[in-house]
Amino acid sequence: MAPQRFREQYDQIQRSMPDVPLAIGPDDAGEFLYEKGVVLARDGEEARLVEDTVRQHFTTFAGLTADHVRRTGPETNRSGITRIQVADPGQGDGSGDPAVAGALRALREPEGRTGRRLVSRNHVVSIAVNACPGDEPVPVEAGAQPNPAVADGAYAPDGAVGVLVIDTGLMNDYRSYPLLAHTRGDAQVEECGDDGILRQYCGHGTFIAGLVAAVAPNTDITVRGTLNDAGAILESEFGEKLFEAVDQDGWPDILSLSAGTSNGRTDGLLGVDAFMRELRQQRTLLVACAGNNSSASPFWPAAYADLPGFENAVLSVGALRGDGEFGACFSNHGAWVKAYAPGERLTSALTGFDTPVPYVYQHSTYEACRYGFGYACTCRHPRHTGVLSEEGGSGKPDQVMFEGLAQWSGTSFATPVAVGMVAAHMTARAETAPRAARQQLMDANSELAEVRGATVPALIPATWRPTPVALPSART
Repeated sequence: MAPQRFREQYDQIQRSMPDVPLAIGPDDAGEFLYEKGVVLARDGEEARLVEDTVRQHFTTFAGLTADHVRRTGPETNRSGITRIQVADPGQGDGSGDPAVAGALRALREPEGRTGRRLVSRNHVVSIAVNACPGDEPVPVEAGAQPNPAVADGAYAPDGAVGVLVIDTGLMNDYRSYPLLAHTRGDAQVEECGDDGILRQYCGHGTFIAGLVAAVAPNTDITVRGTLNDAGAILESEFGEKLFEAVDQDGWPDILSLSAGTSNGRTDGLLGVDAFMRELRQQRTLLVACAGNNSSASPFWPAAYADLPGFENAVLSVGALRGDGEFGACFSNHGAWVKAYAPGERLTSALTGFDTPVPYVYQHSTYEACRYGFGYACTCRHPRHTGVLSEEGGSGKPDQVMFEGLAQWSGTSFATPVAVGMVAAHMTARAETAPRAARQQLMDANSELAEVRGATVPALIPATWRPTPVALPSART
């Protein structure tokens, strides 16, 4: 069975995408979400080959006919992807999708002949992976300061490093936070529900922008609300949205992305393949989160950092726990994660600067870490009861008030810390090439941490304040 938190996330995302039937994969294992009854193929000849092969396969596939197979989206678009419906998506529940699995099996032989993958599930790309992102935001005491604290330096428009954040939009009162006074971008859609309660994931993009600005004050930050809908978007749309963002704002120095998905493969996402190939030809550095599944499975697009030709174009970032010495319990890990940065209980801008905003927790904390760690991680502390976990817990869901800053955890937030360090290096060294700055920073870095027994590069800002870690774990 899928872990409890992943099942809760499935329910939450399905409610945010009511017209898109979703399934958990692979085979209900709880690694990723995808659209039921649909596969993806590249436009043109490959799409026709997929369609014909799957139609022929389904003449003998139990319960389906060739009439189920048809194209459902535009045949040409910037990302070069076509959606092909292979079954009625309204059939069955979310526990896997036999029709999609059958379509994938039908194309295994042509894949071997062509030397590249021809078909894919239509995955959900999301900031809400398994643990929303590593936990939910926590209020901080009045007068609390950001962590990392604001680095020395001033904003100089003529020499500022351009950072494009692809995430949720900016909260309405974000300019009340001095560090974000010159930040621009899309407004967050529907910050609160009809009851006046802050919606889940709102403030995610604002929090990220605040972290970048704290670590690297001399940055021009643009936030695009590509992931406004509960932080989730279908893979078939994601590549197109990435193109739209860079078309609107131009290719930035650094592209910060705190979203993605695993897919059970090691060769990337079909839906973003065209964008990633275009990225490789640009000067932009993509800094992407490694994900919060506590897994070694590649998480995309971050794992492109481990593919030939993308080594300099992509930096994948995992999260360190509060003391900076070990990996956070939720952080993905593996050779494809190229650096780690503080990502547990960071403090940044959220909302409520002008008027305090209430929030009701969606998930309950656990008696013990759901990944088996022994320290006081975000799985278990601070304690709260959530709406989605009510059946498995007891009592009324907890409500808190946000007034400006908050603490939040996840590889979502380790990523902008790394973005800020690259940007700050560019400013300090008058380096105009972001990929060169990334390499210089990594080469000069002497900080190390331990993740699952491996010694890894740790990008630690000078202004970050470590927090004590209670209950040292036998498993780190």
